[in-house]
Amino acid sequence: MSKIVILNRKKIQAYALLAVAVILAGAYIGWQNAKPASSAPAPAAMDGPRVIQLVTGEFKSTSDSGTILESYRWDPGTVVIRKGEQVELRISGINGQTHPFVIEGLNISGEVNKGKTTIIRFTPKDAGIYPIICQTHDVPKNGGPMVGYLVVQ
Repeated sequence: MSKIVILNRKKIQAYALLAVAVILAGAYIGWQNAKPASSAPAPAAMDGPRVIQLVTGEFKSTSDSGTILESYRWDPGTVVIRKGEQVELRISGINGQTHPFVIEGLNISGEVNKGKTTIIRFTPKDAGIYPIICQTHDVPKNGGPMVGYLVVQ
């Protein structure tokens, strides 16, 4: 049994209007979701330093020949801050027993131990890129280089 559908001018106009409304709503929602995320650092707090969390991480694998491959890193690997902003880095040791480090150009050094958090407070005076270098994992033979970057704008 077949049904016959009769469309008159008002029904066609109503369906066309509904279709246009659905298309416009979908385009608007898609446009709203397509806005790029802001990569600008948060403004400095009035009552204290900006707190940034970092962790030590490790990638470990075994090659086809049985060689164990290790690579260590700071996570996040790059942190953007502002010149003159009070900063508190909280670096938690997740992988690796110890990570003695230096932040070149800022005259900062310290050590991160597994299961503990090292806190470093400073206010950068000059714009630039300052590497955070682990002195234990400095070459590929030692699972390195373990380098992160502070980008001061």
